[in-house]
Amino acid sequence: MSKKRTYIIIGTVFLLAFFAGNLLYPNVKIFGVGIYPQFLPKIPFKLGLDLQGGTHLVYLADLSNISKEDKDSSMQGLRDVIERRVNYYGVREPVVQTQEAGGQNRLIIELAGIENPAEAIRMIGGTPYLEFKEQKEDFDEIIEKNKQVVETGVGTIEDPFQSTILTGQYLKKAELNFDQTTNRPLISLQFNDEGAKIFEELTGKNVGKQLAIYIDQIPISSPVVQEKISGGRAQITGNFTIETAKALVRNLNAGALPVPIKLISQQTVGPMLGKVSLEQSLKAGIMGLLGVILFMVFIYRLPGLLASIALIIYVIFVLAIFKIIPVTLTLAGIAGFLLSIGMAVDANILIFARMREEFSRGRNFPTALEEGFRRAWPSIRDSNFNSLIVWAILFGFATSFIKGFALTLGIGVLASMLSAIFITKNLLKCFVETKFEKVKHLW
Repeated sequence: MSKKRTYIIIGTVFLLAFFAGNLLYPNVKIFGVGIYPQFLPKIPFKLGLDLQGGTHLVYLADLSNISKEDKDSSMQGLRDVIERRVNYYGVREPVVQTQEAGGQNRLIIELAGIENPAEAIRMIGGTPYLEFKEQKEDFDEIIEKNKQVVETGVGTIEDPFQSTILTGQYLKKAELNFDQTTNRPLISLQFNDEGAKIFEELTGKNVGKQLAIYIDQIPISSPVVQEKISGGRAQITGNFTIETAKALVRNLNAGALPVPIKLISQQTVGPMLGKVSLEQSLKAGIMGLLGVILFMVFIYRLPGLLASIALIIYVIFVLAIFKIIPVTLTLAGIAGFLLSIGMAVDANILIFARMREEFSRGRNFPTALEEGFRRAWPSIRDSNFNSLIVWAILFGFATSFIKGFALTLGIGVLASMLSAIFITKNLLKCFVETKFEKVKHLW
């Protein structure tokens, strides 16, 4: 490769680093004049709950009426609905995950930036649980028994309806309409394709019977089914005001829960605690980076200095990637990134050690450079490949915090190979056929 091409590559790398650096910190000024390119977007870092502060909620899902084979899909549907519900209120990138422990199914919700637990609970709890119930076999006997309980005050009221599989999970949309006769507000429901089939089967086997509509375990209406209903459309009638009907429609469209949930834990991470964690993480990262640079320069001299320059460029590129994707940064994610910095230096150490072996054999600088990279490459390739295998396993099967660690580590490992093999090598090539290559003390 000609020196001219090497200079072009290095110039391009520094130009890209300039743009990436401005993307990271757009407030840089020279003599009071900003140097931020106007065509670059101003993208903030996306911080997780532990760095930004927010609310951590844990809900217990009631799957008592769900068959064993449908529990996983119901929990997945619950997670999707809650995520859609929270996004509906403008919360960016909520973390919503399911967890099974001790025979209980839980929903864990992390809302970064939401510091008021009551507001978070309102967003989650405001989602209505819509359910259609059919008459029990002993419907008439239960009705009669309930009348006696009301009259005598002895005994307990029993629900004459039993749950079906038709819930808000299958709701496509809800609309506010008005009864043409009474002009009272009513709510029209449209189910998705699967829900339409279930509704058709349900009405078909309950012709002449009542089909009750429950919202948040409260019966709203119980119309008698006159005939099998196709097309997946239903209506909810009741003593609605226009305001309550609008609110119900809005909440149903934001997502009706497929199973009922109960809040069992809430925790608030204050913004001050998140700020302290962020500051400490940045301080640790800067100290670690400076320590690595000092070590490289002291042990490997000029190659160590060039590797440090490549390492700084690597850090700039990776942080810019975190902004562009974007990656939600947590303490675990920052740890993964810092670990990748050390792995990026490992590759350089292997290369420089091989180069010194070639120098000890009497090889000149160009030959030692090529042989050093060639002989170090198998070790670099295999170690990074093993790291990527671990990254894939952690990202595919771990929980959200570990996934954050794995994601930043994986991006860092891939970028570190670019830093060590491409940037460092071309920086070293700039010294080929110069007077510096003959100064053995530098290498």
